[in-house]
Amino acid sequence: MATTTYLSNPDVIVATVNLRDQCTAATLTQTIEALESTAFGDTARFMSPGLQNNELTLTLYMSYAANETYASLAALVGTQVTVIVSPAAPATPGTYSSTNPGFTLTGTYLESLPVINATMGELSTIDITFTGGAYTVDVS
Repeated sequence: MATTTYLSNPDVIVATVNLRDQCTAATLTQTIEALESTAFGDTARFMSPGLQNNELTLTLYMSYAANETYASLAALVGTQVTVIVSPAAPATPGTYSSTNPGFTLTGTYLESLPVINATMGELSTIDITFTGGAYTVDVS
């Protein structure tokens, strides 16, 4: 049984730009690839940790205004950036804690950006995915 929960309201910083007001979903998955280390004579397969292969998917409202979604992300396509996601905005920017950790992907890659996703009568949203990068957690 869950003993603690939190109301989802993540803080999202992409290359120093806070996109919290445009973000509706954030999923960060830490992955360490498995390397087979089975040797002759073993009776089972054995795995060892390999490289990190992390992924962050954000769902954002699309806005073409200055300093909003499109303007902030367009120049980042095809580049490596640093992205920080935390469960809530820290009281002091950049100050995280054990109850509000800052999850960071350093050198993560943005391969593509949907430039328009429009449906009549609906708010426009886009999903973007950052792949790779070094995963760290700040609880200081």
